[in-house]
Amino acid sequence: MEEMPPLAFFEATSAGFEPLPFAQSAWSPTMINGPAVCGLLARELENQYCPEGFLPSRLTVDMFRPPLKQTATVVTELVRQGNRIVVADAILRQDGQDMARASAVFLKLSEQPPGERWTRAEAPQPPDVPPAEGPTVPWWNSSDRPDGWTNRISDHQNEGHKKMWQTPLAAVLGEVPSPFVGAAVIGESTSLLTNWGTEGVGFINADLTIALARPAEGLEIGLEADNHLSADGVAVGSATLFDRRGAFGTCLVTALSNAQRAVNFGKGYRHPAEIAAQ
Repeated sequence: MEEMPPLAFFEATSAGFEPLPFAQSAWSPTMINGPAVCGLLARELENQYCPEGFLPSRLTVDMFRPPLKQTATVVTELVRQGNRIVVADAILRQDGQDMARASAVFLKLSEQPPGERWTRAEAPQPPDVPPAEGPTVPWWNSSDRPDGWTNRISDHQNEGHKKMWQTPLAAVLGEVPSPFVGAAVIGESTSLLTNWGTEGVGFINADLTIALARPAEGLEIGLEADNHLSADGVAVGSATLFDRRGAFGTCLVTALSNAQRAVNFGKGYRHPAEIAAQ
């Protein structure tokens, strides 16, 4: 039986962060995937700059170079330390080159203002499965299936509306992902869920923004596609983050056509969580 790889994206070493097997990108075996990059940058920013009583409320990651499966370091900088807001930046580097950058906003928690406000009436719903005790398969949803949810990514290569439900892998080996890191890891799949069609995923995202109204409750996090817009090789996708309590955040990505190297999930590809659940 094949040995299970470590259930994390990176291992922390004296040289930096070493990519583990689950960090490998679906676009190329020599690249690191987006969830790994976003999770690591979110971890570093939260660990260094989030004060007690503050919420990691916004993360924007710009992925302007394809990070490689080699040692990475993260350099951070405090931009603003206020009484109610903290802003910080981070850069992921490999071989002296900036591969991705991130900006985070941490907001002080307080009481709600008075009055009633409009919000989305129908919140995304998780699958009817027991709470997970470890990394789970991605339970995907598509409009053309009788029950919607299955545990195989290949079942959902179609034009249907999609959502997922997953326990995120750790950004760094030996750690349990925080709600913020988990939201960054799962939120990066906004590009997957919104750009995935009948011929696979033909857009590669250049960024991710997540905005959170509260932390995720528990280790399971869902993501439901809200919209896809595209023209002339440029796409915009939005999605909602949710847990068993309800919706708690919004995600946005922009993406570029990568049609010549589209990821086709109908040809034996398995999501890392499918492998981890074996």
